[in-house]
Amino acid sequence: MDTPLIEFKNVTKRFGRRTILERVNLKIYEGEVTTIIGLSGGGKTVLLKHIIGLLKPDEGTILFRGKPLNGMSKIEMNASLAQMSYMFQDNALFDSMTVYENIALPLRETTTMTKAEVDRKVMARIEQTELTDSARKFPSELSGGMQKRAALARALVIDPSIVLFDEPTSGQDPVRKNAILGMIAQYQRKFGFTAIVVSHEIPDVYFISNRILALYGREIVFQGTPEELENFDHPFKDEVIRSLEGLQKELTGLHSRRQFKVMYHGQMKRRSLRDTYCVAVFKLESLDAIITGLGHESAQEAIQSMGVYIDKHFGAIGGFSTRRSINEFVTVLPYSELDEAEDMLKDFVKDFQEHGISEIWAGARERTAPGTCVDFTILAGLAQGRPIAEIETIIASAESQQKEIGRLRCAAGE
Repeated sequence: MDTPLIEFKNVTKRFGRRTILERVNLKIYEGEVTTIIGLSGGGKTVLLKHIIGLLKPDEGTILFRGKPLNGMSKIEMNASLAQMSYMFQDNALFDSMTVYENIALPLRETTTMTKAEVDRKVMARIEQTELTDSARKFPSELSGGMQKRAALARALVIDPSIVLFDEPTSGQDPVRKNAILGMIAQYQRKFGFTAIVVSHEIPDVYFISNRILALYGREIVFQGTPEELENFDHPFKDEVIRSLEGLQKELTGLHSRRQFKVMYHGQMKRRSLRDTYCVAVFKLESLDAIITGLGHESAQEAIQSMGVYIDKHFGAIGGFSTRRSINEFVTVLPYSELDEAEDMLKDFVKDFQEHGISEIWAGARERTAPGTCVDFTILAGLAQGRPIAEIETIIASAESQQKEIGRLRCAAGE
């Protein structure tokens, strides 16, 4: 793998007699979303402050692009830190300034740009983050989600290569938590910056992160992909992963992927090799279009409603489901054959079209500009399997059979 963008080698930090970080080793790679998870008060913010230079380690070394920070000249150090931007937990927008003025502030304070240059740069970021109608408003006039977007626009206005997010979802309800994470993921793809997200409550950690770092007991006990985290055997999982799974259940009503696998293997152990079961794979198509037309919170409401309706229809008959990706769900029907599963699917589609979509749209109307049209397209695929088969093979077969099972066009003002 390439040289890490940021690397900690045996970093220790103490405050008096209290050790916060102890021989921490970690690697963060360029162009990725890295999420640092751990219990509240476990030292995540202290770790973040070392990255941006607000704190220095008592022991150990921090490297930036392979070069130790303590070996850099002041000019080199400043150049490294200038590549970073920070999005605060509470947004830290100035109430007495408009959105435009808040976003312009870093350029006015840290550059020699002319007024015209600042204006061009600020307006470009305002348009890119879809804040044009709010540019002259004050933060108190914006919704919580719009304030987050304004704070992100301010963080991006200096063209950073690294953006650090300190507890960006703290204090939010489950839908808004995931909306904020979706916003971070969307703009990270759009602008290509390296994102470092710190949190102790991320239900969507599996879906927005390339790598996850787990801080537990003053040290990094895991660093790897979300898939590798699922197979990680450590006391950390009992205290942290279960809390994340609880938030996932709170958001969608569905099992975590780890719980899903445990249930699947438990079911298969009790089955004859001749028995069959079915797998359904659902997908909410055009999520980016929903985000653009209705906003991140409405997109998360759509995902939440999908999870609720999947659990409602299939959980009552012994089915169990999980969220496989940000907008895809998998359901196992343990005792069904294809014809039975197809009938169940028809009932699901009818109910979701009659009730689920209307509930999503009702919550979105107030936040949507008149005349906005958005298509909600639902895909589904079914496949039949036997206990001897690998679940991933059956899921892949169901995915290959996906077809459109429902479409609604919603327009504001209707």
